[in-house]
Amino acid sequence: MRVMGVDPGLTRCGLGAVEGRPGAPLSLVAVGVVRTGADEELGARLVGIEAGIEQWLDDVRPDAVAVERVFSQHNVRTVMGTAQAAGIAVLCAARRGLPVALHTPSEVKAAITGSGTADKKQIGTMVTRLLRLSEMPKPADAADALALAICHVWRGGAQHRLAEAMAKAKTQDRLAEAVAKAKTQGRAASARTTRKDVAL
Repeated sequence: MRVMGVDPGLTRCGLGAVEGRPGAPLSLVAVGVVRTGADEELGARLVGIEAGIEQWLDDVRPDAVAVERVFSQHNVRTVMGTAQAAGIAVLCAARRGLPVALHTPSEVKAAITGSGTADKKQIGTMVTRLLRLSEMPKPADAADALALAICHVWRGGAQHRLAEAMAKAKTQDRLAEAVAKAKTQGRAASARTTRKDVAL
């Protein structure tokens, strides 16, 4: 499973992709950031983020995208920009029909380090160790994006398989209902034809 993680932000949008499956070693596919200037107009910044994410999706070709779930912070202006960047990431993935998962920061921290209160250095250290890298990915936004991708491989992979199984079961149920309905309609039509024959 190949997952692309997105750590949303207007100035630096962290992007990272990993490949692997639960219980097996993970491998780094790519890591980096999309940057926009603080002096740029908001619309131009969002267009820049969209173009960067689209390029990454073309290059990485992930099976799923994991985006950090935005939560309320003291700085409303910061959280608004983060939410706007997150929305762009979700839109880009959805446009391609890719499954999108939102993971909270504490969920990612717990998955990567075992503690929901880990700091960025602890996350970077564990990401470096888990992916067997020679040095910690920088900036921290890039390491956070990789942590999101790893979290989704470990946690979201099972959830995705469960969702697929449930969807398949629903499809089979609908198919069974359609077959039963067709048989019932067929018997009813046959009965009407027999009654007409008797009347003749």
